[in-house]
Amino acid sequence: MSSESVGGILGAIVAAIVLAVAVVFGPIGQYGKPPKPAKVESAPAAAPAAPAAPAPRGPIIREVPNQ
Repeated sequence: MSSESVGGILGAIVAAIVLAVAVVFGPIGQYGKPPKPAKVESAPAAAPAAPAAPAPRGPIIREVPNQ
């Protein structure tokens, strides 16, 4: 078996794999695909009566004296 025939066989295998992947994933872009459904925004839920208390944070240093 010569290297040319081995290359031809490997090329045919690669071409078959590429063709199979192209068929599985379909055409690129929106062509040939169903249109995407429009987003339906639901009404906002009722706000809770009182917001939860914020988590305690560390100490706040307002001024640092120069020494």
